[in-house]
Amino acid sequence: MGELIDLTADDGHKLSAYVAGSPDAPSSVVIIQEVFGVNSHIRSVVDLYADLGFLAIAPAMFDRAERGVELEYTEEGMAAGFAVRDQINWLVTPRDIGAAVEHVRRDRPVAVIGYCWGGGAAWLAASELNIDAAVSYYGGQIKMFLDHKPRCPTLLHFGETDHTIPPEDVKLIHEAYPEIPLYMYEDAGHGFNCDIRASYNPQASAVALARTKAFLSEHLR
Repeated sequence: MGELIDLTADDGHKLSAYVAGSPDAPSSVVIIQEVFGVNSHIRSVVDLYADLGFLAIAPAMFDRAERGVELEYTEEGMAAGFAVRDQINWLVTPRDIGAAVEHVRRDRPVAVIGYCWGGGAAWLAASELNIDAAVSYYGGQIKMFLDHKPRCPTLLHFGETDHTIPPEDVKLIHEAYPEIPLYMYEDAGHGFNCDIRASYNPQASAVALARTKAFLSEHLR
């Protein structure tokens, strides 16, 4: 449905991206990957938002360390993803997200939506970039950046049974920013939105998507 394109960040770094949707869409979303790269699942998320009427794009955030990262949801894939992730400077991520934002802005509102590792990157984007909204799914690293206050409306999703994000971390985030809507999903673990992971929770995924759509409808005008 979509196509691969090339982007250039403001420091000259070149990265690829998967984009789908009508160039005439009234608003845009930038989808930020998990540690598994811009794989088939992330491309399907881009396609989903394109079907919902957005111009959607997923920049290959790991291109700064290794180009073409596309991993499966296995222990080996996770280990490989962590190895690449550890080579990425967190504070550089807004540059690459910014390149995607500028590509799809075209005088229309833009939101950034991130998953897992991308959830933390979406939080940084909300604090560093000129965007209109941000959504984070199970962004465990947000607690590392509580001093980076979002400058746009932000929505947070977490799973109650996510063993990679302790409840006390979610509590810290909520206490630091009680005005930011934060939802916890019953019986939902890490990656509950991904329909090809063992942790997929269809009900939680559907409710989170409905809330995200309502949030975007309110703020992307």
